[in-house]
Amino acid sequence: MGNAIMRPTWFLTDASFDWLYPERIQQMSRRHWTPLGIAKKAAGFLAAEEGKNILDIGSGVGKFTLIGAHYYPLSAFYGVEQRSELHHYALAAKEYTKTENAAFINLNFTQVDLAAYDHFYFYNAFFENLDTKDRIDHQIEYSDSLYQYYSRYLYKELDKKPAGTRLVTFHSLEDEVPPGYQLVDASKDFLLKMWMKR
Repeated sequence: MGNAIMRPTWFLTDASFDWLYPERIQQMSRRHWTPLGIAKKAAGFLAAEEGKNILDIGSGVGKFTLIGAHYYPLSAFYGVEQRSELHHYALAAKEYTKTENAAFINLNFTQVDLAAYDHFYFYNAFFENLDTKDRIDHQIEYSDSLYQYYSRYLYKELDKKPAGTRLVTFHSLEDEVPPGYQLVDASKDFLLKMWMKR
């Protein structure tokens, strides 16, 4: 093996990462958590400069946050999630993986000061307000008006950010992306998009 860096096995594949969670959470993985390859690519764009604070809005069980923090240890990755159960699983996975530069916040994202963060990851956390078939649970209120409210709120907050702010969206309807953000890269299927504020 020589001096090859040994990466913990849970950061190698989606299946190995999912083993950090109970079976019920694993079963939601393909639909609700960011695929590992997407997370690495998105994190690479957001962590292009060292020492930045990166926020995942609607972080679920923390998959993007932990993968980003693992592969880009010179940046700080944060996840905000309103469900206390998912926040608990994120904290447990952080402790188990000993990921020092990741942190999790158990709040609705509108209760967080977005001015404290440099760049943002958004895997359309608001869409479940429109999707009646595939919700994570029934513990929070869902409605079209909440989708509109959250999208407008994030739009206004992103619009306040300075030039150079980076944003990555995945499966987004782009209702939350202000026109000041320029698309700089995208996956072939255009589900993953990387933006920078002009």
